[in-house]
Amino acid sequence: MRSSRSSLWVAGTMAACLVSGSAFAYATGQTGFSGKQAGNTCMNSTCHSGGTTPTVTLEGPDTLEAGATGNYTLVITGGAGVRGGFNVAVDRGSVEAGSDSRKSSGEVTHKQPKAFSNGTLRFDFTLVAPASGGSVKLFGAGNSTNFNNEPEGDASAQASKTITVTGGTGEEEGDGGGCSAAAGAPLLGAVLMLLGARSRRRK
Repeated sequence: MRSSRSSLWVAGTMAACLVSGSAFAYATGQTGFSGKQAGNTCMNSTCHSGGTTPTVTLEGPDTLEAGATGNYTLVITGGAGVRGGFNVAVDRGSVEAGSDSRKSSGEVTHKQPKAFSNGTLRFDFTLVAPASGGSVKLFGAGNSTNFNNEPEGDASAQASKTITVTGGTGEEEGDGGGCSAAAGAPLLGAVLMLLGARSRRRK
């Protein structure tokens, strides 16, 4: 009987450790849950569940020059509001880590859970626009946790932002570029003047 109870206690302890571990396993961040991969969220990863859903927003320039770098911030508001983490990704260009984040698999995530301040948590990062014009879609997920190393009581939300990329190799030149009719007229006149001067010299 003692053996049976002992076995049950060991099994229960191991199960509790596994549950606790699932919440703590990704304390240094996780990628693939920004919203870029449809259907993947922090909530369905089994690491977090049952909490009040926070609000997640992405702040930063709406427009970037091709190849330029812009400063962006993922902001988490509400939820359990003790510690939080994030994950961002783009469909074009690249994202680069800030001081409290790291880059993994082409995406950016937190180095460790970060404390909320006055109900808000901010993660800074940069976005490098592609060399061609068009648009970039930025995806972001933020997690608001109670930091008790258990999956219950935590919740996440996702957000996205479209950035217009101007200039670059993939965008047509405006009126100032190329051989337009307006630019061609003075050039043609100069050529005709040069030919006329040569003709007079020969005579």
